Amino acid sequence: MTEVRELATGLLFPEGPVAMPDGSVLLVEIKRGTVTRVTPEGKVEVVAETGGGPNGLAVGPDGAAYVCNNGGFLWSELGDLLIPLDLASGTNEPANFEGGRIERVDLATGEVTVLYRACDGRPLRGPNDIVFDDAGGFWFTDLGKTRARELDRGSVYYATIDGDRIEEMAFPLLGPNGVGLSPSGDRVYVAESYTGRLWSWDLEGPGRISRAGRGHGGRCIAATAGHFDSLAVEAGGNVVVAALPDGLCVITPEGDYEYAPMPDPLTTNVCFTGDDMRTAIVTLSGRGRLVATDWPRPGLRLN
Repeated sequence: MTEVRELATGLLFPEGPVAMPDGSVLLVEIKRGTVTRVTPEGKVEVVAETGGGPNGLAVGPDGAAYVCNNGGFLWSELGDLLIPLDLASGTNEPANFEGGRIERVDLATGEVTVLYRACDGRPLRGPNDIVFDDAGGFWFTDLGKTRARELDRGSVYYATIDGDRIEEMAFPLLGPNGVGLSPSGDRVYVAESYTGRLWSWDLEGPGRISRAGRGHGGRCIAATAGHFDSLAVEAGGNVVVAALPDGLCVITPEGDYEYAPMPDPLTTNVCFTGDDMRTAIVTLSGRGRLVATDWPRPGLRLN
């Protein structure tokens, strides 16, 4: 088991950690419906109340936080684990579900503004994870929702912070979740939850992909037996995917992979920080913990 250091506990299904310049960590609490800050001293502070299900988070070029809001989940408890699913029915879509959205959060005031609810007339179902490129636009995934006997097919999108452009770039995927960019910014990676696959698309420019084949046009880098969640990228090009229930899965650009076990079967997100970028910040969501661990290689600094 990987040795970890406790940063905060008592969080309500934390995801989307972002290491901030002041040493704090910004994240979302999906069940609580908040954007939350964990200070270097371990104090937990609510920055904004988004409602719904804030799922992924990134800081944009204007200094605001951008949130993938999945619109809310159903929840179950299994022992000491909080699970974003009604285990009896296999459904995570709540009865009052009104769709997903992309939100802008002013970190100084907590003001929440909705940027996007739909693309080409199709409502967003379950926006999940987000990453900015060096042009100031962002890629995000829409995992969708599951119901008792069916699930949504998901998509990968590119959008801009002015609210004027949202474009579906890849469809269909089975639970697109984590999204990240290669160190040179010429490739976008997406972790597919239900298949445990890591997909990639080469980029022709900001928000422009080069399709490798039929269907969604992606290239399968690795196919595992796990259930993938969010991801981060190392400076050397490896992709680190949160893999339920195995911890963190480190995948090379060539498709080889190995696991770093974590003390929670619902390990969902990872980001990197520190002067040498060798500290991994990890959300152990099932038990509501935010932890840090030493990492053998430096992570990639985010745009």
